Amino acid sequence: MSGRTRLPIRQRLTITFAAAMAAVIAGLGVFVYVRTGADLLDTVDAGLRSRAELLVADLQHHDRARVNVEPTLIESDEVFAQIADASGRTIQSSSRISRWRLLPLPVVQSLHAPALYDQKIPGIDDMTRVLAVPVNTPRGRFVVLAGASLQDRRDELLALGWTLAIAGSAALLLIAGGVWLALAGALRPVERMRRQAAAISATDAHRRLRSVDGNDEISMLGATLNEMLDRIEESVERERRFVDRASHELRTPLAIQRMELDVALAGPPAVDELRAALHSVSQENAHLARLTQDLLVLSRARGGALPVRRVEASLPELMADARRRNSPRAGDVHLTFTAAEAQVRIDPVWFRQAVDNLVANAIRHTPAGGRVDVAASRPNGTILLVVDDTGPGFTAAPVSALFEPFASAGRKQEKEEGSGGLGLAVVRTIAEAHGGRVWAENRPQGGARVSMTMADG
Repeated sequence: MSGRTRLPIRQRLTITFAAAMAAVIAGLGVFVYVRTGADLLDTVDAGLRSRAELLVADLQHHDRARVNVEPTLIESDEVFAQIADASGRTIQSSSRISRWRLLPLPVVQSLHAPALYDQKIPGIDDMTRVLAVPVNTPRGRFVVLAGASLQDRRDELLALGWTLAIAGSAALLLIAGGVWLALAGALRPVERMRRQAAAISATDAHRRLRSVDGNDEISMLGATLNEMLDRIEESVERERRFVDRASHELRTPLAIQRMELDVALAGPPAVDELRAALHSVSQENAHLARLTQDLLVLSRARGGALPVRRVEASLPELMADARRRNSPRAGDVHLTFTAAEAQVRIDPVWFRQAVDNLVANAIRHTPAGGRVDVAASRPNGTILLVVDDTGPGFTAAPVSALFEPFASAGRKQEKEEGSGGLGLAVVRTIAEAHGGRVWAENRPQGGARVSMTMADG
């Protein structure tokens, strides 16, 4: 990570904005400098043309001896002139440059049209701008040379450059300071939210960030963070309840097993007592095994999705296999299975567990002599599993809560105390992993119905 990225965002934004403004100010300064230099040069050229026009007019209407090449309105060290004949020989010159030529002899001899030149003349500060104009008179061909020093132009450009540099630097400092203060004000709510967020701990999860007035990005960020904190608190609370209930569910069968074993070890038990104790331990062990398997299913789910391996399977065969597994546990409850003749693509392992959990839940809440009917069909490319029982049905509370881990079974009469375990929560996870859903309702003729759909293939 570079040093720049470790800077606070206010410094980074200020530096970036200042760099951009520096580029803009520098570009504007260069434009003004170049444009002013061009305008000053145009002014010098205009003065040279005016001076040359006067000399040309005098040369055409008067004898060359009467032409005055000495400056009259401008200082002699700024403007000067020469007149050369057709051979290039200087015949008249301003006293300031009388010892030098404004243009080399070959240039003067070959001149056919007015032209501008930049020359370095001894004794003249900086470069010299020279305008050469050929003139035809009744007395022959002459060349009028008007020159001016560019020293004043250079001095003005130098002063302009310093002015632009000082003014640009001052403007840049003022702009950077203004940006710094503006960002400080804009980011102050963010810093306040950061401090508030840092003060929120797991033991104080109900605290929220103070809302920011307005409808800008900062206020929306605060609202979004508060919504995230709500979700986190809800998730943490749900996980805490899950752990508490899982601990309770695991503790009960373990305590029963420990009690039965302690009783069996307390003295020489009879065979019937030992068999009863072992039978009780076996039942509680089966309960622990189912609970552990359900916990494993929920822990393997990632975002509500289980790893699904679909294979081609026969729906009647799946139901026949479910009948063989669940008939021994039905006891006095009449258990039936029906299935439509259809081939489906499904994960048979997860489907088997979902069926077993639904059937076990229905048997647990169906009184002796009641019925549990399991039907599987394939309407419109969707696998539909319906489990009906003749138990007491569900209470008026929202039945969607039945599918939460360790949620109350929601029956009007409970055969067992405690929570409903993990069975229905696992069913919901399996259904969602197959692109389906699960729901519960009371049957009009009495009893409960739990339905599950799965996408086929």
